[in-house]
Amino acid sequence: MSERRITGNQPYCQEDRDAIYRVIAERRDMRHFSQEPLDPQVLKRLFRVAHQAPSVGLMQPWRFLRITDRDLRGQICELVELERQQTADALGERRDQFVKLKVEGIRDCAEVVVAALPEGRDAHVFGRRTLPEMDLASLACAIQNMWLAARAEGIGLGWVSLFDPQALADLLKMPVGSKPVAILCIGHVDGFYEQPMLVQEKWAQEAPLEAFIFENYWSEPAPEV
Repeated sequence: MSERRITGNQPYCQEDRDAIYRVIAERRDMRHFSQEPLDPQVLKRLFRVAHQAPSVGLMQPWRFLRITDRDLRGQICELVELERQQTADALGERRDQFVKLKVEGIRDCAEVVVAALPEGRDAHVFGRRTLPEMDLASLACAIQNMWLAARAEGIGLGWVSLFDPQALADLLKMPVGSKPVAILCIGHVDGFYEQPMLVQEKWAQEAPLEAFIFENYWSEPAPEV
């Protein structure tokens, strides 16, 4: 029997475990893309792993719109640019610093995919009666699956959230009650950032893990594991 065949409750072999931890550590939110076309089979694999994500009540609240029309892609860019300017104005003294950041790669990436929540989500009560936002959490899991698989494929993926959801929904002729959540830029890159781009650009710094772990009560930091 091959060592890589996983049965029962046996752990993956060390090589496989190392690969999983590595791809998580090296995942990056990409903004810089080459214009090389993406193999359709790679995109299909990314959609497949998205569809394998966990979802509350098995509601599978993900919908993916592949944008193949170049004019439509340009209109999406315009919506993002409008929100980028409004975000810059809202940042006050950090406005000029923000304007210098590259926040999307929509025009350059091989594929643009809009990830959205469908209409009719209120019909799904299982797991959402007190936490209705679990549909969004489920979609986020699907996107994370795509992100990790893309990195394993050597493909960049960037999540763009600078847009007005209703304006994008109207542009894409989405049904009432649905909601776009992410514009995903997918494609080949010349290289992955050594650190998250916002760290490299000195926009923000990552806090240490210990600052986020507590024991029993919110005010009690957990001892080191």
